Amino acid sequence: VRLVESGGGFVQAGESLRLSCVVSGFALSGSDVEWARRGPGKGPEWVLSAGQGRFTITRDNAENTLWLQLNNLQPEDTGLYYCTSTSLGISGPGTQVTVSS
Repeated sequence: VRLVESGGGFVQAGESLRLSCVVSGFALSGSDVEWARRGPGKGPEWVLSAGQGRFTITRDNAENTLWLQLNNLQPEDTGLYYCTSTSLGISGPGTQVTVSS
C-alpha cells in the first residue's frame, strides 16, 4: 500500500496549485485518505480546516487519485502537504508548497 503526492512548488501569494495523491495497493473509494499539512515549526493540521474555504478536495475513484486544489495561497500556507490514512496508519512522503509574499 502506498500514497504518493506531487504538484507542489514555489508560487507567489494569491496564486493557485493543484496537488495529487495517487493511491496504490488499495481502493481510494470508501477509504479515509485525506490531505494534511505541516508548516515550518508547526504541528500537522487537516488542510480543509486550515484553508478556510480556499481549498477543495476531489476524489477520483476511477483513477484512485485524491486531488487538492489550493486557491489564493498565502505565505502562511507554506509547508509539506501530504495525504494520510488514519485507519491504515500510512502517509505519503509529501510535496512541498512554498508561498512567497
